[in-house]
Amino acid sequence: MSSSRPVGVLDSGIGGVTVMREAQRLLPNEDYIFFSDSVNNPYGDKSDEEIISRCFEIAHLLIDVRGCKALVLACNTASAKAADALRKKYKDTPVFAIEPAYKMVHDLNPEGFTLVLATRGTVNSEKFRRLYYRYYNHNTALLACVGLADLIEQDRAEELKKYLEDTLGKYRGRVQNVVLGCTHYPIAKADMREVLGDVNFFDGSLGISKRLRDILTEKELLNDGGKQGEIIFIDSSPDKEMKKQKEERFFSILNEETL
Repeated sequence: MSSSRPVGVLDSGIGGVTVMREAQRLLPNEDYIFFSDSVNNPYGDKSDEEIISRCFEIAHLLIDVRGCKALVLACNTASAKAADALRKKYKDTPVFAIEPAYKMVHDLNPEGFTLVLATRGTVNSEKFRRLYYRYYNHNTALLACVGLADLIEQDRAEELKKYLEDTLGKYRGRVQNVVLGCTHYPIAKADMREVLGDVNFFDGSLGISKRLRDILTEKELLNDGGKQGEIIFIDSSPDKEMKKQKEERFFSILNEETL
């Protein structure tokens, strides 16, 4: 038994392309619909009610209208705030939530000084706090990076470099591990490395993609059609030129050999 229905991927912007890369690598035969909610980006500064309401609207489009067989929340803030509510509403559709890869530090380099970077919404969420204190290594700095996802989303390169220098410069030479707690942040790894030096980066894109593969396999929902899957990109902006720019950047990042 297999399913040719697509997998829906939801993000507040194009940052979820970092999840999309891993999902496509592990499940190349699947079709995907990626929804970039750039008109409401960033989610990290919005209230829980706003985030949940917007995620319900997007989930309705992807699951009820477009027939997606699974929903991947490729946004840490949406995962922290809306995953439970979405699972209650869509009991028959697997909903996958990403989380900051703090446990990976615990497993691979627990003694190293760790910097956790995330949006304010993620940092303040109960879900993240449970994860954080469960694996806390007493050698961690936690930073709510207000505005960082926006700079990456809008490709404001010079402002991004200044932001990272001002925010991360004091940690230069002190940090071994950097947890990227927003799916936008891996796009800026090269710029972060220029400030911090040679550090180990951890993000949740591989973990959520593996869970997607495992659950689709378990539920016999894999697309085994034998051909390379397709990706449909949708952006919420009403501006046609903006939509085009977002789509071009999304596929440019998706097809980069390294990230």
